[in-house]
Amino acid sequence: MTLSYIDEENGAWQTYLAQIDRVAPYLTHLSDYIDTLKRPKRALIVDVPIVMDDGSIQHFEGYRVQHNLSRGPGKGGIRYHPDVDLSEVMALSAWMTIKTAVLNLPFGGAKGGVRVDPRKLSTRELERLTRRFTTEISPIIGAQKDIPAPDVGTNAHIMGWMMDTYSSTQGHTVTGVVTGKPIHLGGSLGRVKATGRGVFITGRHVANSIGLKLEGAKVAVQGFGNVGGEAALLFAEAKAIVTCVQDHTGTIYNPNGLPVEALIAHVEKHQGVGGFADAIAIDNEAFWDAEIDIVIPAALEGQITVDRARRLNAKMVLEGANGPTYPEADDILIERGVVVVPDVICNAGGVTVSYFEWVQDMASYFWSEDEINQRLDKLMVQAVEDVWRCAHENKCTMRTAAYILACERILLARQERGIFPG
Repeated sequence: MTLSYIDEENGAWQTYLAQIDRVAPYLTHLSDYIDTLKRPKRALIVDVPIVMDDGSIQHFEGYRVQHNLSRGPGKGGIRYHPDVDLSEVMALSAWMTIKTAVLNLPFGGAKGGVRVDPRKLSTRELERLTRRFTTEISPIIGAQKDIPAPDVGTNAHIMGWMMDTYSSTQGHTVTGVVTGKPIHLGGSLGRVKATGRGVFITGRHVANSIGLKLEGAKVAVQGFGNVGGEAALLFAEAKAIVTCVQDHTGTIYNPNGLPVEALIAHVEKHQGVGGFADAIAIDNEAFWDAEIDIVIPAALEGQITVDRARRLNAKMVLEGANGPTYPEADDILIERGVVVVPDVICNAGGVTVSYFEWVQDMASYFWSEDEINQRLDKLMVQAVEDVWRCAHENKCTMRTAAYILACERILLARQERGIFPG
């Protein structure tokens, strides 16, 4: 089903719809409610005018989409990127619905964004943009309604501005309106590293299940921010060999292994992997031809195309990004025996610790980082075991199994809540 205001063939929303269609045959009587998952509950498009440092006025387009709230408040990040559009935000919100349900968190799915290149704005301009955008979406967000978080192009500082702006309109401090905040504003220890840690936890568990030893395994990482960088570091600590890394500044390769800690320091200083001394620069497309065991796409959606799926040499794909694999490419990977750990569980460490942060804010009682990591590890392992078991019982892929579990939980909630008015 294509909504009238979405006119595209290969966008993120179409990828999501294809994934829902594939799970429908497994849902028995709950499939009567499946159209619930094919339409966002609410989509808000806002104009975000700001005064630039030179005195001119520029307008940016912003979005907040609440896909499904059957299981609890909306949960999902805010993305600042020049390619943000309604279709992408709809898809990302829908994937959040699936993700929170797979982890059995008491949330629904939401997502937001502004079409802007944040690197072209000064700090003051970025603050004005954030505060105006927060004001525009404030009628539909809140600690019990919809809780934003950082995503591509945003960070803890921006979440602090969002919390302060929303709190100003309420007349009191509302720490739980966003997660991913600075620690001293009610943020949680372990939140920044949580998504990358979740990629490693799920990857380690599945690798053990398929008999792939991490020690000596060759790993390629696309995207080297909080997610890719932390995942690479944890794999290196497990004695895997990170040989190839790609980001917006280029692709670097070292067959003997990249020194991950030094590379992270280089990225912090130079905002990208380009120019790193202890590696050779290779063509970006050559990333997909590298001799590796594990590939971690941790950048943007739509990266593993049909062509790349045919060329990929990996035994396992860990989807650190949301929607990095096209459905047709998924089919090719399955045929070639490549195990794909889907985004809705693989990168769910971030939303899991966001849940922990929200709980801590509600209780005004905070946990240590060790406690956070222990709770995260336990939930992630339980979720991946549930998905693995479901995949074997239904003789399907891990992605389909994750959707079976998630859709059953979401649609059962929809069924039991009923439709008002009746």
